Amino acid sequence: MEYRRLGRSGLMVPALSLGTGTFGGVGRLAAWGKTDATEARRLLDICLDAGVSMFDTANVYSLGESERVLGEAIKGRRDKVLVSTKASFRFGDGANDIGSSRQHLLAAIDGSLSRLGTDYIDLFQLHGFDAFTPPEEVLATLDVLVRAGKIRYVGVSNFSGWHLMKSLAVADKHGFPRYVANQTYYSLIGRDYEWELMPLGLDQGLGAVVWSPLGWGRLTGKIRRGQPKPDVSRLPQTAEFGPPVPDEHVYRVVDAIDEVAKETGKSVSQIALNWLLQRPTVSTLIIGARNETQLRENLGAVGWSLTKDQVAKLDAASKVTLPYPYWHQRTTFTDRNPPAV
Repeated sequence: MEYRRLGRSGLMVPALSLGTGTFGGVGRLAAWGKTDATEARRLLDICLDAGVSMFDTANVYSLGESERVLGEAIKGRRDKVLVSTKASFRFGDGANDIGSSRQHLLAAIDGSLSRLGTDYIDLFQLHGFDAFTPPEEVLATLDVLVRAGKIRYVGVSNFSGWHLMKSLAVADKHGFPRYVANQTYYSLIGRDYEWELMPLGLDQGLGAVVWSPLGWGRLTGKIRRGQPKPDVSRLPQTAEFGPPVPDEHVYRVVDAIDEVAKETGKSVSQIALNWLLQRPTVSTLIIGARNETQLRENLGAVGWSLTKDQVAKLDAASKVTLPYPYWHQRTTFTDRNPPAV
């Protein structure tokens, strides 16, 4: 397994991480999977054998059950794994059970530590931007948590570019911990990350921790032009929570992947993941798996590389018209404003 720096930090992370959204299977995430502690431990065994040592969760996944199941699975080998979790989304009915206030973050971290059965979190990320809490309060709280040894590195998820830059400016001004990770949606059928967040990551030293690298299950090989959509899939039950993509765009990209698959002998998902691993700023891809078969297939995305011609074919098939001001920047001032990729 290849290891990469997480942004501009000193932490090395595997190119693939395991997402544990399937762990627990409570509430609306039951459509993702219902992995119990025994099966979770088996999946972690496979991951560790392959060199995948980072496991991502969040307090809201299955109402805390994902963290509890992951905690059971890492018992006795905490020193061999990196644990990544998130908070900020609503986690309770109280007025302060949401956001990134000092009140909520301190309670959220203690809750996650308890469910995970550990005394520290390797990477903690804000799950979303809280426009009602001053960034000074957010970062001062994270500073306290880092100094207390409860978290080691900090990052964000689902932030806009200005959210990130405002937060980084506050961190630099006051000497608070800087965000080193941006857990972001990025895939062959969702390249919005390249418009602003990727250049920001290059400039400011944030590593992309990519969620849903298979486009919310659309790039698993089960969806193709002219074929009925699969009966067993999380997509129909959870599409409203995921990134919207026109069917025709998906079919066009999968057609191109199928051409590359014939050349490489790899699967649709392996090609989609390998393409991402060649993009700037990408530190790790969060892969998910309902079972051992899916996990082993996704692990096959490393150890080889697409050719430049194959990457160009996939780039062309997945290209979309950029919104303003990005189309203007790409067409009128590339001499002084080059694209990141």
